[in-house]
Amino acid sequence: MSRTSSSGVMVLGGGLMGLALAHQLARRGQSVLVISRRRSEAAGFVAAGMLAPHAEGLSGHLLALGQRSLELVPSWLQQVEADSDLDCGYRPCGIVVPFRSELERDAFPTASCGVALNRDALEREIPGIAKGWSTGLLFEQDGQIDNRRRLMRALERACSRLGVQFEEGAEVQSLQADGQGALQAISLRRADGELQLLPCQQAVLCSGAWSGQLLPELPVFPVKGQMLSLQAPRQALRRVLFGPGTYLVPREDGLLVVGATSEQDAGFSEGLTPEGQKQLEAGIAALLPEASQWPPMERWWGFRPCTPDEGPLLGASPMAGLWLACGHHRNGVLLAAITAELLAGAITQETPSSADAALLGAFAWDRFNRGDQPSTRQP
Repeated sequence: MSRTSSSGVMVLGGGLMGLALAHQLARRGQSVLVISRRRSEAAGFVAAGMLAPHAEGLSGHLLALGQRSLELVPSWLQQVEADSDLDCGYRPCGIVVPFRSELERDAFPTASCGVALNRDALEREIPGIAKGWSTGLLFEQDGQIDNRRRLMRALERACSRLGVQFEEGAEVQSLQADGQGALQAISLRRADGELQLLPCQQAVLCSGAWSGQLLPELPVFPVKGQMLSLQAPRQALRRVLFGPGTYLVPREDGLLVVGATSEQDAGFSEGLTPEGQKQLEAGIAALLPEASQWPPMERWWGFRPCTPDEGPLLGASPMAGLWLACGHHRNGVLLAAITAELLAGAITQETPSSADAALLGAFAWDRFNRGDQPSTRQP
């Protein structure tokens, strides 16, 4: 095993969270190396890109974190676009959540944040919506980002232009601590098979669903999701339609992203399944029957990084010098802005506001041991 000297901050994972954080660290003058095994497997390339703290029905600390991030999104994307000269595909289009009764609608955790829709209003917002939906909520403040085709590419270019270095096709084998339990090195297998030991005093774990493999103390596990896309007529759908178990996300060019299964027991088993694809197709028919006739474009799958309360792990880790930005489950695109802001600030020793300090405390890795994990959503 060879030894290579290194300084600055290492970001372990080249997905959305890793790129967003590398970008903010570089903007703060830090030397950054992003280590990425296979970026195509990152959840940022798989997710539908919804910005939906209200449509998701979040609650408690996770709702507060999502709302804070939603506020940051426009200015964050302006920075990315300025640094990359690329459009990120942001659309503050609003999201409609349909219900079968007013009772069900009014019991929704974030109902007070939305506009109530009767059947006529629901049809105006979502032409062609299935007849079984009698009412709905419109969350005008929610929206979407075209993460797969635009945001990830813009972040990659912004990072490169700011001097971020990339080690592609490399896999972190282990984290090595000194006698006091602080991070001192990273064992790395490069794309050519060579093992290297990189001295390192500061790193951020952004390895998504694989984060627990490097630090077993972390309760992060994969939840597989399958998705597909359809080619819709332009402007066939103005709003995102967020139904139970299925959502339809219309891009500006007419592409309609459909997701997603939630396969708790699939582990890291790759590939599409007939059952998963049938579930998506049934969801489309139940929400917007005419969309079942639109031509399919792509089908794909990925792994959400989940924790027991579906909230992320943010801030310090059990190993001094190693920071956490993982476990975002189905809200990674939404939470990228606040995660990058909080972690970059913590790493560069900026003094956080009392609200930001409280958020970091609420999503500390050891909350499960303390028994005070934050409320995230209604049962």
